[in-house]
Amino acid sequence: MRAAELIEQKRNGGEHDPGELAELILAYARDEVPDYQMAAWCMAVYFRGLSAAETQSLTDAMIRSGETLDLGALLGRKVVDKHSTGGVGDKTSIAVGPIVAACGVPLGKMSGRGLGHTGGTLDKLESIPGFRVELTTEELVAQLKDVGMAIVGQTADLVPADKKLYALRDVTATVDIVSLIASSIMSKKLAAGAQAIVLDVKVGDGAFMKTLDDARALAEQMREIGTRAGREVTCLLTDMDQPLGRAVGNALEVDEARDTIRGDGPADFTELVLDASARLLAYSDLGIDVDEGRRRAQAAVDDGSALETYERWIRAQGGDPDPSVLEQAPVQMPVAAPREGVVSRVGALAVGNAALELGAGRRTKDEPIDHAVGVLCFAKRGDTVLAGDDLAEVHARDDESARRAVAAVLAAYEIGDNAPVDHGILLDVVD
Repeated sequence: MRAAELIEQKRNGGEHDPGELAELILAYARDEVPDYQMAAWCMAVYFRGLSAAETQSLTDAMIRSGETLDLGALLGRKVVDKHSTGGVGDKTSIAVGPIVAACGVPLGKMSGRGLGHTGGTLDKLESIPGFRVELTTEELVAQLKDVGMAIVGQTADLVPADKKLYALRDVTATVDIVSLIASSIMSKKLAAGAQAIVLDVKVGDGAFMKTLDDARALAEQMREIGTRAGREVTCLLTDMDQPLGRAVGNALEVDEARDTIRGDGPADFTELVLDASARLLAYSDLGIDVDEGRRRAQAAVDDGSALETYERWIRAQGGDPDPSVLEQAPVQMPVAAPREGVVSRVGALAVGNAALELGAGRRTKDEPIDHAVGVLCFAKRGDTVLAGDDLAEVHARDDESARRAVAAVLAAYEIGDNAPVDHGILLDVVD
């Protein structure tokens, strides 16, 4: 295999031999192909694309570049997983996991950290004092057997080729390639060892995929990769034109996830959590359908078993589940409605960027996170407000940053005279 020949082949619109493509990826992971050649290949793929067979070969090679887990074999039963493509206020996994586990189905998940306006699940969990995201495989399996769920950080030995390739794409304007996005996500999911996966593909202003058509194309590619690998995959296409739920910010989101687990969450977030939980339960070895999964998920919330499982899970990973221990920002400043009317829009990206400026996110991978700061969006699309009502509340470290965030969040709101069309949180399902 010569990298220059594969670059030329893809530049000219040709299709790679699966073995040669796999060797290119593995050689790059071994530092045998320089960044400048791999960057050229990524740009050729950007313009020419990859076939389904090439995407599958790429995914397989990235999995082969490191270690893999087979959680089903280690536990002796079917393990499920849930993944989101990332959005503003997306704390879904923190709420879904305990509900599914309370229903008797193990959920093992490897998560990442946030970059930009979309927060990472690990960052949110680390706002809980003492919470430990690094577990050995033995600890992970033991916790899954004892508690029924675990959310941990991805090990350095899991899909190292993807980590290296993504870092290169990030600095060469080649991130937004559907086949490479699909392969990146699914290589990690498949290597982590779950047998059934529900993928939450965000659509809209605050998501990577801005249109339903683009999101559907990504969902179909990810589902095909999973199906070819013998996994069961459902993709939920969900609205990210406005923040999910009310809370945007690490500790604020953990608190809202806990509220939702005990039945007091915002309507849109609760709907997504119960829907995702129902589909995971239907994929499990319980032998039930989605409707029965929804009934059992709701029952786990209503009878308190989901909250009990949440608390056991947090303690198992060294954290304190008491919400009073979460750090609160010293400055809390309201965002007042400038006029009476109906909220027609809450720009997710603008709210996410406001939280980022407060310190709730990071621009570079080494930047520290402020777990306490963020935004609470009290008024959502379709809500009626009066002049002076609190649209939102900014949680900040100081008055100056709070005032800047208030202005940014206010600009994210559009208030009109007529209610917008309500399309709900779930836009489509690919299964």
